[in-house]
Amino acid sequence: MGKTLYLECYSGISGDMTVAALLDLGADRSVLDRVLKSLKVSGFETKISRVVKSGIDACDFDVVLDKEHENHDHDMEYLHGHHHEGHERNHAHGTGTAQDHHHHEHRGIKEITYIIEHSAMTENAKKIALRIFEILAEAESKAHNVPVDQVHFHEVGAVDSIVDIVSVAVCLDNLDVTEVIVPVLCEGRGTVRCQHGILPIPVPAVANIVSANHLHLKMTEVEGELVTPTGAAIVAAVKTKDKLPETFEIQKIGIGAGKRQYECPGILRAMFISESTEQAKGRDKVKAQTEEFKNSEIGNNPKAENQETKDTIIKMETNIDDCSGEVLGFVMERLMKAGARDVHYVPVFMKKNRPAWVLNVICKEEDMETLQNIIFEETTTIGIRYSIMERTILPRETRTLPTPWGEVQVKVCTLNGKEQLYPEYESVAQLSREKEIPFAEIYRYIVLANKEK
Repeated sequence: MGKTLYLECYSGISGDMTVAALLDLGADRSVLDRVLKSLKVSGFETKISRVVKSGIDACDFDVVLDKEHENHDHDMEYLHGHHHEGHERNHAHGTGTAQDHHHHEHRGIKEITYIIEHSAMTENAKKIALRIFEILAEAESKAHNVPVDQVHFHEVGAVDSIVDIVSVAVCLDNLDVTEVIVPVLCEGRGTVRCQHGILPIPVPAVANIVSANHLHLKMTEVEGELVTPTGAAIVAAVKTKDKLPETFEIQKIGIGAGKRQYECPGILRAMFISESTEQAKGRDKVKAQTEEFKNSEIGNNPKAENQETKDTIIKMETNIDDCSGEVLGFVMERLMKAGARDVHYVPVFMKKNRPAWVLNVICKEEDMETLQNIIFEETTTIGIRYSIMERTILPRETRTLPTPWGEVQVKVCTLNGKEQLYPEYESVAQLSREKEIPFAEIYRYIVLANKEK
C-alpha cells in the first residue's frame, strides 16, 4: 500500500531540499547511488550530510561539480539585483555573457529523455522524472515563445539540476509514495539576476508552472527566491491533493536543508501522514455501505447475472449564487476531466429571491475527494452535500463499425437478449467534420444499418 506524503513548503522548495527531505524520510541511499552512477552524465559527485538551519537539525544533499561543470547558487546580494564583486562565482544562472557560460551545458528535452531512458531507474521513477522535465520545458517554452522541442535552457541543462530531479524521482519511487499533498508554495519577493538579466520574483518559469498547474502561491515578506523552477516543477508533477485531511496522524518526518540564508528557516519539511482513526472509520463506513448496496441488490435480482446489474454511485450537490457563467463552465470541464460521470446545473431561486444554480455531480466513491477539492477550489461554495445512490445499469461494450465515410465508435447495450446501439457523439462528430457530411446523416445511417441486421 502506497504512502501519503505532505510537503510543507513554508520556506519554499528547491530540488536539493526535496532530495534531502526524502532521504531523511528513509529513501535508500544505495539505490540512489546506483542510479546516479548509471547516468550518462559526468563531472559530479554527491555529498549527504547533517547541518543545522535556524537551530533545526536537517539533512543536506549537495551536488559537487568539477570545475568544468561548476554551477554555483545565487549570491544573496545578487538575488536582490545589487552589484557584488564576487558574483561571478556565486550565482546559478550567470550574467548572460559568453565568459560566464562557456562551461555550462545546455541540453534540451530530447537529450534529457535519452539520459533518463538509458539509466538504471525503475519505469515509475523514469515517468516521474520525465514529467518534471516536461513541465519545466513547457514553462520555458512559454517564457521564450519557442516550441518545446527547441527549448535548450540552462536550468534543466545544468548537471546539478539533472541530478536533483532524477534523485527526487528515485526517492519517491523507493519510498512508495502514491499521494502527495502540497497546500501552498510560499515565495519571497524582490528580484533575481539570471541568465537573461534581472527578473522579478517569482521568475517567469515559476510563474508559468504555477499558472498552468493550478498551484497555490503565497507571497511572503522574505527577500529572495524561495521557490525555484525545479522545485515548482516537482510539485506540479507529483502533487495529487492540495488539502490536508481535517485531522491526521504523522508517521515520520524528514527535513531537507536549503543552501541559501534567508529570514525564514530555509528548510523543507516532509511528512508521511495518514487519516486519523475517526476519519478513517467514516470513510470505511461509506465504502461498507456501498458494498452492502451492491451485493444485496445483485444477490436478490435473478436478472442481474445475465442482464441488468445494480451499481452504486455518489451524488454530490451544492448551491451556488455568486459565480459567473465562465467560472461554472470551467468547473464543469475540470470535473469531467477528473473523473465525474456526469455534471449538470439546475437553475433555482434562493433566499432573498436571488437566482442561483444547484451543481450536481455524479461520481464513483473513489473519485469523491478529488472532485470535492475541485469544487471548493473553483467555486464560492463552503459546503457540499452527498448521498449514496443505487442505479441499474445495462451490460455494455464499445465497438467499431464501418460506414461509407469511415469507421465510428458505438456503445452497444444488451436488454432482454437484444442489443441496443448508440453512436458515440465525438466519433460521429469527428467523421462529420473530416468528410463534411451532416452529423444527422451519419447518425441515422448507423442506427438504420444496425436495425436491418
